[in-house]
Amino acid sequence: MTANAGPATALQLAELDSQGFTIIEGFLDRERLARVNALFDAWLGGYQGRNNFEGTCTERIYTLVARDRVFQDIVEDPRVLALCDALLAPNYLLTASQAIVIGPGETPQPWHTDDSFYPIPRPRPMVSLSTIVAVEDFDAANGGTEVIPGSHRWSDAEVAGYYRQGDSEEDPALADRLAAMVRPVVMPAGSCLVFAGTLLHRGGANGSERTRRAFSNQYCQPWARPQENFFLAIPPQRVRAMSPRVQSLLGYSIHPPFMGQVTAYHPRTALEPGWVPPLERDKASR
Repeated sequence: MTANAGPATALQLAELDSQGFTIIEGFLDRERLARVNALFDAWLGGYQGRNNFEGTCTERIYTLVARDRVFQDIVEDPRVLALCDALLAPNYLLTASQAIVIGPGETPQPWHTDDSFYPIPRPRPMVSLSTIVAVEDFDAANGGTEVIPGSHRWSDAEVAGYYRQGDSEEDPALADRLAAMVRPVVMPAGSCLVFAGTLLHRGGANGSERTRRAFSNQYCQPWARPQENFFLAIPPQRVRAMSPRVQSLLGYSIHPPFMGQVTAYHPRTALEPGWVPPLERDKASR
């Protein structure tokens, strides 16, 4: 645990260890929640999911961190970073940042874990830590997230058959076994669900006439490849205006001794005005 971790962080870490998830209540204040909803109002209405995992009645907005300053501030919220500091190695990265809005009529998402693509045998420590922030109330009717408490400790054999890629579904026998263990996450708008990347979870079915607005920021070990390629998704001139901590989370950092270097330079030098890649400088000098 980090030296500056308070009682709330200690309790959240204990819950993450024992059940695989915890909830930060009142994560977004009224003003910030209103700002996020206003942005969703302006942006939604475009991208629909392409398969049963993304959700054919679900809208997603990727690379959320770069779309407004409010999301940059949220990405480096000290309450979440205190948990990352305790559970991940220094210079950990942002691996995903996206809005997830489950619409009426959506079916349950296949069960999955957020760091299943890292081929390290289970049970194992998490490679990533995920957050889902409720922008609208989560309940059992509108597609609130569902979790399997304790599944973050399961072996590969115990999770065999769950969703892996494309349109594939989980093994029906596994789904039946999980049914008795499911815990719907019921929480008011502004709350933040934090969970281990090894925890089985899914977006629930939306049998209501309401949407379930949320967004997810996920963090990973500094040696792990992020899900979103932020170097290509976010122009350097936009990253230049972000805080040093957000720049580091986007990959403008070094995992000792030199993972992430840019032709033997610290990657943050690439954000300096007028910076020319050494390869281009060497070519021009010949």
